[in-house]
Formats: sequence, structure tokens, C-alpha cells
Amino acid sequence: MMKIGDLAKRAGVGIDTVRYYEREGLLPQAQRRSSGYRMYDEDDIQRLRFIRRAKALGFTLPEVRELLALSSRKDDDMAAMKAAARQKLVDVDAKIAELTRIRDGLGALIDACPGQGALARCPILNAIAEEPA
Repeated sequence: MMKIGDLAKRAGVGIDTVRYYEREGLLPQAQRRSSGYRMYDEDDIQRLRFIRRAKALGFTLPEVRELLALSSRKDDDMAAMKAAARQKLVDVDAKIAELTRIRDGLGALIDACPGQGALARCPILNAIAEEPA
């Protein structure tokens, strides 16, 4: 058994993160000693590491909650886990497409701007101020 600081350090997260995940139900409520200190075990470390890695892959907390529920049913078929990962990949691809569109638009505006002269003729400013059609 370990205190919250040891858990946080071993799992690679902050103490406030541990408390937050407890409040959100991603981490089970800790056992408490008579002194009131929360006590954790190795399963809690593994769960926090799972959450941290899932978030690093772009999963939101509600999605992590779903992954945790799926992971608790070890004897089930892996199709649901693959489907969740596939959906996340679709979401990531959509974000990449949107960021590419933004990058290309900004690049075109930068290329069109001479970088000198009256600001009133600046193509960047005019594009931002322009009313949508």
C-alpha cells in the first residue's frame, strides 16, 4: 500500500490528477487509513498508467472511461476495442485534415501579404475582417 504522492510519482502523474480521476470515477475511491490518508495499491498504478497512455493517444476522458470498461472484460472479444481505436483514428484524420486546411489558408494569406504598406490593404487583415458569404 502507498500514499497518494508515491502513487502519483510511480504512475507519472500529478497528485491533483489522481484526485481528479477519483472524482470523475476513472480511479476507484481509495481506501483510507484511520488517519484519513488515502492508500493505493499496484492496481491503481496500472490503471493510472493506462489512462495516461490512452490520453497520449488522443482519447478523451469519456472515451478512456469506455476503454476502461472494455478492458475490465478480459474474456470478451477484442472487436469493441478495435472499433474504439478505429473511431479515434477517424477523428484524428479529420483533425489533421482541418489543420491542413487551416495551414494552407494561412500560408496563402501570408504569401499574398507584401509585409509593408498601409495596413488597410493587408490581405491577412482583410480576410479576417471579411463577412462570410
